[in-house]
Amino acid sequence: MMTLTKYLNTITIFFLVALLTSCKENPKMNLLNEVLLPKPVSVKPTGSSFELTRNTKILIKGDSKKLLENGKYLANLLKPATGFNLEVQTTSKKAISNSIYLVITTQESNYGDEGYSLNITEKHIIIKANTAKGIFRGVQTLRQIFPSEIEAADYQNRKWFIASGEIYDYPQFTYRGAMLDVTRHFFKKEDVKKYIDMIAMYKLNVLHLHLSDDQGWRIEIKSWPNLTTYGGSTEVGGGKGGFYTQEDYKEIVKYAQQRYITVIPEIDMPGHTNAALVSYPELNCDGKATKLYTGMKVGFSTLCTNKEITYRFVNDVIRELSEITPGPYIHIGGDESHSTKIEDYIPFINRVQEIVIANKKKVIGWDEIVSAALKPATIVQYWGRPKNALKGVSKNAKIILSPSDRTYLDMKYDSVTKLGLKWAGYVDIDKAYNWNPSTLISGITKKDILGIESPLWTETVTNMKELELMIFPRIIGHAEIGWTPDSLRVWDDYKIRLQKHAKRLKIMKINFYPSSLIDWDEKKEKM
Repeated sequence: MMTLTKYLNTITIFFLVALLTSCKENPKMNLLNEVLLPKPVSVKPTGSSFELTRNTKILIKGDSKKLLENGKYLANLLKPATGFNLEVQTTSKKAISNSIYLVITTQESNYGDEGYSLNITEKHIIIKANTAKGIFRGVQTLRQIFPSEIEAADYQNRKWFIASGEIYDYPQFTYRGAMLDVTRHFFKKEDVKKYIDMIAMYKLNVLHLHLSDDQGWRIEIKSWPNLTTYGGSTEVGGGKGGFYTQEDYKEIVKYAQQRYITVIPEIDMPGHTNAALVSYPELNCDGKATKLYTGMKVGFSTLCTNKEITYRFVNDVIRELSEITPGPYIHIGGDESHSTKIEDYIPFINRVQEIVIANKKKVIGWDEIVSAALKPATIVQYWGRPKNALKGVSKNAKIILSPSDRTYLDMKYDSVTKLGLKWAGYVDIDKAYNWNPSTLISGITKKDILGIESPLWTETVTNMKELELMIFPRIIGHAEIGWTPDSLRVWDDYKIRLQKHAKRLKIMKINFYPSSLIDWDEKKEKM
């Protein structure tokens, strides 16, 4: 039987433990020490930390379906490494203790469409934005504040403290894209989804899919079935190729939408069209079928621009593609059409623009399309000739910048890179990062630029590990150029952040090129 003295001692110890526990402070952490890519507009540390626990709740202010999806996305993101099955709830109240609070506000006009604020205290985390899209961008920043191990696919036995402070952030360009060529080598829809997840992490908002070329036709067109059954049957090097059914494509588009990424399909024409010409001989001027092509040469093919059936073909392709593409753009290619006489090329581009507009979409084309009479909403994608970009601006077109010697992800990093090409020169990580869109071409200023895009052409890229090697880490620098104000971008700062970020890439099992410009020593990553 317990004596009174023992009872009192027990009670005293209980209250002392409770008192010590309640007085225990979270560890002091400095938000400025966290590796954030792209770099936010403003970061203000407050010197403390928040602990994520299994009892943390994700609260959604109001009844927004998209906001609820963001909450579930965040819970699923945090679950594998933490083991926490975080509860996601809607609420009409303010943030409570031990919660992550997502709220859409109408009070912050400076946020724009994608901006957000992220406030981390010892008690809770609050992400505010004008739109669910902005909340999603804030979630990508939040995930980078967590230790790198948060990206692990399996359980990590550790505490989950993150630095406290305030982040205010928004992009400098509305268009921040990545292009994937699935024609030279075909990539399955599961691979494209993985690519979408990778680019979403760095706040990119456009996936440009290059769906047709000489080597393959990759999208089902029901009114012209031979395009995929025959034209889609091969690839560079003679592989079996492949294509997306319209259901596959819609699945990719929906997956991208859930990550606030717009899919822009490209049907290249009048050149880069051998896969179409081999499928339907009537699209050739002589009416004869060409042969399947598995090489890498460009500029040898052209649709017959003087035949009416060519425009029936183009209209059917654009119509079917527009019906399954919720985004506002259709890319018509227009590049390297060396076999098309200029007197045929110009009226073709003019007419195709009309077809796209009739299908309620806006036109994007490579910079050669400036030879034509551009429609008011047509966008020019610069890749090679500055004079074309300038001509586009003179015709009141907005410009997407994809300079081949800066943004082409199929260029070799250096002389020892095994994959890739080098016709535009070597593009190491410093060259990919150290340029300013607003001063790249004399005569083109920020007001003329819609944004930037990083194309990956896949002549030498055959699988996802090779794809990752050519993309990473260069695309991270491109993402920062598109998002972060120029005044905040400094190479010496960026390369340190990139070096530390390598640990996260390794945990995610993302292959990347270990450029000699950075010391990737793992010991230094921990400093």
